[in-house]
Amino acid sequence: MVEPSPRAARRRAGVLRRSPPGSLEQSVLEVLWDGDGWLTPGQVHERLATGRALGYTTVMTVLVRLWRKGLVEREKTGRAFSYRPTSSREESVAERMEAILAAAADRPAALGRLIERLDDAERAQLRRLLGRRRHT
Repeated sequence: MVEPSPRAARRRAGVLRRSPPGSLEQSVLEVLWDGDGWLTPGQVHERLATGRALGYTTVMTVLVRLWRKGLVEREKTGRAFSYRPTSSREESVAERMEAILAAAADRPAALGRLIERLDDAERAQLRRLLGRRRHT
């Protein structure tokens, strides 16, 4: 049975927004996104600790922190928990982009600067996506 996080329940009720993940949290999320389904803390640690000194308990702490933030869900597997992200990598990036735009004093100017940095193919894709949104 999947155990919802305390924050996930409050967030669904519109009470709380996710705080952005820190760098180690982001690294753990990357491992989970690259994984196939549910991963145990041991599996995350094994994939993350290559070439760096990182304790198993640190990985467990980060997973619990991500669960409390509602960024991962967990499921009891034997005596331990397994974890998976609650949203895709692309959804997470979109949420961060939205938060950054919300912080801009001049949102249209910030959007304009972003569009200036896109290459021609990305601008064409953006036009197609915006065109589809108008028709829905």
